[in-house]
Amino acid sequence: MIRIFRDFFANKEIRKKIFFTLAMMLVFRLGAGIPAPGINDSVIDLSSNSILGMMSLLGGGSIEQMSIFSLGVSPYITASIIIQLLSMDIIPPLAEMAKSGKKGKQQLDRITRYLGVVMALFQGFFIVKMFSDQYGIVDDPSVVKFIYIAIILTAGTMFLLWISDQISTKGIGNGVSMIIFAGIVAGFPSSFMTVYNQLLGTDVSASGVVGFVAYILMFVAIIVLVTAMQLAERRIPVQYSTSHTYNKTKGDLNHLPLKINSANVIPVIFASALIQGPQIITSWINQDAYKWLADFFDFSKPYVLVIYAILIILFTFFYTNMTVDPSKLADNLNKQGTYIPGVRPGGETKAYISKVLNRITVLGAIILTFIAVLPYVMTLVFGLPYTAAVGGTGIIIVVGVAMETVKQLKGELTSKQYRGFIGR
Repeated sequence: MIRIFRDFFANKEIRKKIFFTLAMMLVFRLGAGIPAPGINDSVIDLSSNSILGMMSLLGGGSIEQMSIFSLGVSPYITASIIIQLLSMDIIPPLAEMAKSGKKGKQQLDRITRYLGVVMALFQGFFIVKMFSDQYGIVDDPSVVKFIYIAIILTAGTMFLLWISDQISTKGIGNGVSMIIFAGIVAGFPSSFMTVYNQLLGTDVSASGVVGFVAYILMFVAIIVLVTAMQLAERRIPVQYSTSHTYNKTKGDLNHLPLKINSANVIPVIFASALIQGPQIITSWINQDAYKWLADFFDFSKPYVLVIYAILIILFTFFYTNMTVDPSKLADNLNKQGTYIPGVRPGGETKAYISKVLNRITVLGAIILTFIAVLPYVMTLVFGLPYTAAVGGTGIIIVVGVAMETVKQLKGELTSKQYRGFIGR
């Protein structure tokens, strides 16, 4: 690992990209400390608000501080998910764009950004209004004042998208993912300090020491499990039709890799939104109904964790079958003159890929559910704040982004070394 990082910084172009990315992250973190005008953030407490905690986590921002980057990139992520779902043959024009190559993807991205602006205005307005009603963060609350602050938060989101584009073009990794990564990592120290102060800050006891050690071990276990889940894949052997014999040493046999969790962390997001989303909407309409829903779907109750686990499993299968199309894979294999040994091209190949995909998704869904539920169980056992549970979900994202970024850097390093060898 040390040698790999040394090679990264030894290469001038890669070193330049790394420093540029770090500079953009610094701009993001500086902006995250600038409060939105007309806001008193000292009275906000999201320690028990799961949906806003998740929004803050995924947005790479800090809603609790109500900075100009409070929404982070979460409106764009929400818009991306909506457009992606609608382009799956639900709205024909969007589906046609998705299938029309690079130009179509550019059009979809433009539509996604426009929708992201609308989502940012919507989220910003109602979050400010809700905080004003609950905490009194606005001195003279009015619709005009709420719209004014929402516009500023929307501008912050769009500026973050510009930073993300710069990282994707001139830096390393996916820009949006790197912004989220920076926001989550920046929140880890405060999460650890919160847990430490609650368990060991006032009075050191055996139970407190055990709880804090268990919390650290939970983080380590989640990192190991997420790493294993990201690397685990089922390799379906495929063979070119031009090869008459099975000769592995000559490279006649390749593999079609299928991840055991192709959905990544999306099922966790969907499950959380489905449970907590109605509470947020109800809080804008009727406070009594909101209090009843908040009490009924309290994550400290075991039956809510069971519902949460079932939703994650269902969404894992749903999203995996949306993103990995066995029919398209079978068609691509057929066009490339490739087949799975012992399986006929066409319908049988599609059925075989679908069967393998569903089987490995069972394992992926179970592991993802365990990772997502474990932090909540720890908070129940040791009485930790909700931020500790959200941090567990954040590790899934952090590890995934880190692995993809290192993989990209290795690819660039190998490519540059190869071109250098040819040049000599």
